[in-house]
Amino acid sequence: MMIIPKQYKQILLALFFSLIGGFSSLQAKVLLPAFIGDNMVLQQKEKVKIWGTSSALGKDLQVKTSWNKKSYSAQIDQQVNWVVYLQTPQYGGPYQISIDDGDQLTLNNILIGEVWFCSGQSNMEMPLAGWGEIDNFQQEIKAANYANIRILQIPKATAMQPTTEVKVEAGGWNSVTPQSIPTFSATAYFFAREIYEKTGIPIGLIHSSWGGTIIEAWMSRRALAPFAEYTTKIEKMQHPDPQDKMYKSLTEGPNRPTVLYNAMVKPFVDFKIKGAIWYQGESNADSKDAPYQQLLPALIKDWRQQWNNEKMPFYFVQLANYKEKKTSPQPSSWARLREAQRQTLRLPYTGMAVIADIGDAEDIHPKNKQDVGKRLGWIATNQLYGKKIPYSGPVLADWTIKGNEIQLSFSPMGKKLQLKNTDKLKGSFTIAGADQVFYPAEVKQVGNMLMVSAKEVSSPAAVRYGWADNPDLTLYNDAGIPGSPFRTDDWTKN
Repeated sequence: MMIIPKQYKQILLALFFSLIGGFSSLQAKVLLPAFIGDNMVLQQKEKVKIWGTSSALGKDLQVKTSWNKKSYSAQIDQQVNWVVYLQTPQYGGPYQISIDDGDQLTLNNILIGEVWFCSGQSNMEMPLAGWGEIDNFQQEIKAANYANIRILQIPKATAMQPTTEVKVEAGGWNSVTPQSIPTFSATAYFFAREIYEKTGIPIGLIHSSWGGTIIEAWMSRRALAPFAEYTTKIEKMQHPDPQDKMYKSLTEGPNRPTVLYNAMVKPFVDFKIKGAIWYQGESNADSKDAPYQQLLPALIKDWRQQWNNEKMPFYFVQLANYKEKKTSPQPSSWARLREAQRQTLRLPYTGMAVIADIGDAEDIHPKNKQDVGKRLGWIATNQLYGKKIPYSGPVLADWTIKGNEIQLSFSPMGKKLQLKNTDKLKGSFTIAGADQVFYPAEVKQVGNMLMVSAKEVSSPAAVRYGWADNPDLTLYNDAGIPGSPFRTDDWTKN
């Protein structure tokens, strides 16, 4: 075995990083992760980690920040690595960071604000224009001039083991302009725009998604450990048998457990963020594997552990309405997945945007991404930024059987409950007795309560609302925000 002299080790490592593209070469000596550079946003009021490598082995490296004129010292270790932790102020900028290991490197046009990690499948990935145009895309692109909203696009990648290396597109961080925004996530952009316009806080978006992917691919091995079927599959992935009929599915593509977490999430867990937004679920709707009501909470808990923030906000988009409308109550895998998403709200510091009123029966990629982003943004501006605005539609508070009716009580999450599309009420609410045969229901509103009944059901046991692949939503508040579909036959009273 060839022994590499220590004095050459750092040079070879630097060359290696440069060749694989995992680090961006900003100076001859200092190498930084690809997502640390000019135009980036750093999380406000945090101790932020900045790290990299340097060929100046054995020397002290100095890092100076322009917001407080403070210098930080870091030792370059035998593996040519160095780390500093910078205390960031309240939002503002632009600022500079200078890094000096003998040669000085300056990072310019840095903002202090809020950093959001944006992930999921194709509806998160869907850009303003490109493979799918959103509503009014030309006007939206023309108006996209936000110097204080910065975007970072992560290319698609898979990895069998967790990695710290990642590439970036478009040279790294960029301000939102008509030139930079067309191919970026529309949902993430409109989310950031909503927050920025209401708060004035600079926003940084890290967009890391992949169309058509299952949630298991975005989860770490630790998160999937309680699910035996995935542990077995991961073991087979690590030691595939070419004679196995599933060989190709175990060695190729993004829909394998952990491979997207390893390559597209793990590299960022040392980079401070405010929270995450998530738009995924379509690819799990018909899954026969572990139920989504277990997988989504497991992902959230694990990401919070990975980022070392148990209170990290995690906001997600409930499935839109899609597929052919049914004239009578039918089993619905999409309704079940929406329910799993709604149940995830039991976790603290979560929020859900209901969008089953703005989908498209014939297109799994709804073009109205403006309202999707806004509804996510309303959650953040209310919960995090002190803006007392409605951010949720009506939420079922209680239900009681009264004779041949079921009384539903709601927290309107606005000033009052409202029913819209009243000609479709009978289809949006269904009621059943103990036999679980559901019939279209008559609905009467009494304040913030609804009385639900059907002539076919003399002794009611359960009500379902919006229980379909493509439901008609009729339950809103006075702020125009829809309530989530639900069913009382799987609803636990507090």
